[in-house]
Amino acid sequence: MRPRVRTGLALTLVLACTATAAGCSTPADRGPRSTAATRTEITSCGSRLSFDRPPQRAVALDQTSTETLLELGLQDRMAGTANLKTKIPAQYQAAYAKVPVIAPKIATGEQLRGATPDFVVAGSTDLYTKDRAGTREELAALKVPAFVSAVDCPEHSAAGTSPFELLFSDYEQLGRVFGAGERAAALAREQRAAVAKAGEGAARTARDGEQPTVVYLYSVFNGMPYVAGRTGLPSEMSRIVGARNAFDDVQEDWPEVSWEEVARRNPDFIVIGDLSERGRPGDSAAEKRRAMAEDPVVSRLAAVRDNRIIEVPGIELDPSVRSVHALGLLAAGMKDLGHVR
Repeated sequence: MRPRVRTGLALTLVLACTATAAGCSTPADRGPRSTAATRTEITSCGSRLSFDRPPQRAVALDQTSTETLLELGLQDRMAGTANLKTKIPAQYQAAYAKVPVIAPKIATGEQLRGATPDFVVAGSTDLYTKDRAGTREELAALKVPAFVSAVDCPEHSAAGTSPFELLFSDYEQLGRVFGAGERAAALAREQRAAVAKAGEGAARTARDGEQPTVVYLYSVFNGMPYVAGRTGLPSEMSRIVGARNAFDDVQEDWPEVSWEEVARRNPDFIVIGDLSERGRPGDSAAEKRRAMAEDPVVSRLAAVRDNRIIEVPGIELDPSVRSVHALGLLAAGMKDLGHVR
């Protein structure tokens, strides 16, 4: 059940800022304001966002947004983070320690206004609702720009744009906003190169004129498998490496299916998302392997019998700054399994 905001977001944010001026301003606030000529403007998920100066009190509403800002070296500009699903990886831990955690789970409007943000960043639009952090319209009325990852709003990009390219556009947009354009451009270049490397063997993966098929097992909840559908990042990862997501016909990110349906698709190999750090029943790779081995139908699949299984960090199967790592593991695993010659 989602926590409900007990006080109107607009009123409480205004009261927080008027009552504690020090918490809502920075030395940049008290200095001369930038002219219109230096204003930065971007478009995020159909909304135009304007900035007279780089944000000084940004809040990231989810782990993926947090790690993107940390990768861009912006921890000193962050006033808060929320909704951590797994442990922060080692390369970000020192920077993450500098950022206040405003909510261990999904942030409410009250928790957000307590951080007095001047910019809010989220990976998905569903974090901006009245019973969560507040709508983007409410925040805009308070002069607080609200950014959403382009991956969650593909309809506002050119048709057919790769989810990875949408991720890279996030880096570049955020780099412009924060005045970190060079670092953002370097990150985008580095990850574009990683995507290109992962796809080098794609033309050689076909066997007898057919692409190998893959099932991505994200979670097992109450004994039922959740797999990657057509709209999630794994379908694009499959295309890049020359494979095909076996559930490409399902128009969802992570649909619940049956073990019988997994068996019917009879994939050439299986990718397991390890979510051990999240800690829910069925999250670990070991539990997922055990569930497949114990199922009377799935256990007879060649992919299970012959251990044609690739393990990747589960969180990296959702769009994030770490997703190119999972893509590399997928490409390497396919080569090890003989799907790339």
